[in-house]
Amino acid sequence: MMAPSWPYPFWVAHRGAGKMAPENTLAAFRLGAAHGYRMFECDAKLSADGSVFLLHDATLERTTSGQGLAGQLSWAELSQLDAGSWHSRQYAGEPPCSLAALARFCLASGYALNIEIKPSPGSERQTGQTVAAQAERMWAQAHTPPLLSSFQPESLAGALHSAPSLPRALLLDTWWDGWLQTATALQCCAIVANHRLLDADTMSAVRRAGLRCLSYTVNELEQASALQALGIDGIITDRIDLFSPAAPLALANGAP
Repeated sequence: MMAPSWPYPFWVAHRGAGKMAPENTLAAFRLGAAHGYRMFECDAKLSADGSVFLLHDATLERTTSGQGLAGQLSWAELSQLDAGSWHSRQYAGEPPCSLAALARFCLASGYALNIEIKPSPGSERQTGQTVAAQAERMWAQAHTPPLLSSFQPESLAGALHSAPSLPRALLLDTWWDGWLQTATALQCCAIVANHRLLDADTMSAVRRAGLRCLSYTVNELEQASALQALGIDGIITDRIDLFSPAAPLALANGAP
């Protein structure tokens, strides 16, 4: 079976700029773009009042000046937090980023986006529905729609329900029983797999299922070379300083 057409760049900057700037902030996406990246990955969840904003963790402590569960605060409260000081003094005062702000940034320059639906516990389906509905509206006139992904099948089910036209991908950290049937039922066009899961046999299984395949989080040259040899469709990396998106395995700044 042939995999579906694929409009996305090969290289994807993880959370905007990997570890080089505070993740999931506009500063990170600007830095990734400055390194030549044309596709980004981000984590999206819901505030208490239903706004979609970017954050990886369920709690605020690691990457912001806030405390407690992020989903229990309104966007007005979240937007006042410092999401940069934890990373470095250079980014002190950098605010959290809404999906709307990131959409404006991407659409203005034609950047592609992989939105990982990252629900707070207990809000899996609601988060999928809301993220997909808002993304569909924001990218209504875009040539390349965002790719929605999640480890949570219930979130992808919510996305399918509210915005069936947007492409979906199942995130996999292990090959759990029924993953392929789940991806098929959710009408996914791709999987996004931990790079350690992939070899010639598993890639063949993915291809037989008619799915595209991306891999995360690939930060070493040997890993990237092996994945390219397998025919991977995209690589998500923190190492925007090492890998140049100008060519599938071009290295930035002549790095060894």
